[in-house]
Amino acid sequence: EGNMVINIGGGTTEVAVISLGGIVAWASLRVAGNKFDQAITDYIRKKYSLAIGETTAENIKITAGSALPNKEKIEIKIRGRDLLSGLPKDLIVTSNEVAEAINEHLIEIINAVQSVFNVTPPELAADIMEKGIILSGGTSQLRHLDEFLKRALGVEAYLAEDPLFCVAKGTATILEHIDVYKRTLLNTKR
Repeated sequence: EGNMVINIGGGTTEVAVISLGGIVAWASLRVAGNKFDQAITDYIRKKYSLAIGETTAENIKITAGSALPNKEKIEIKIRGRDLLSGLPKDLIVTSNEVAEAINEHLIEIINAVQSVFNVTPPELAADIMEKGIILSGGTSQLRHLDEFLKRALGVEAYLAEDPLFCVAKGTATILEHIDVYKRTLLNTKR
């Protein structure tokens, strides 16, 4: 059976189709949480002429971040430096604005997933359609990301259990069973 995992971390997004203990198709791109933070910073600078720092941008993403606009907007009050006067200024940013700011990067992730689907054998793609896509990594916790992927790809997406640490836990499991992992590597090189 085929499984698709999308790991969206701080610096990169990895997309992989896994079957029989090996990677069948994969893609990696340098679009993830850090790019989302920069997109939020740029959006606020352009729309409101307000300079904010990386920490504020990340706080906006975590507190009010959303992949899709929503009727029930989440609002967050931020403080930055007005670029016109040079003085501190308060501003309220909504989750819908965050969705608009990061949309371009989410589309890049969708394109990477589609490219992986394009080289995935049809039988495994059918398995993924039936079971859905698993999301891991800290940035995968972005509100409504699962719904965004479903709308764009037509495939259900599910947040992994403990998404922030599941990759580290998986690595620990491999290290505990390194002999089995070595056999899997030898089988995939043939």
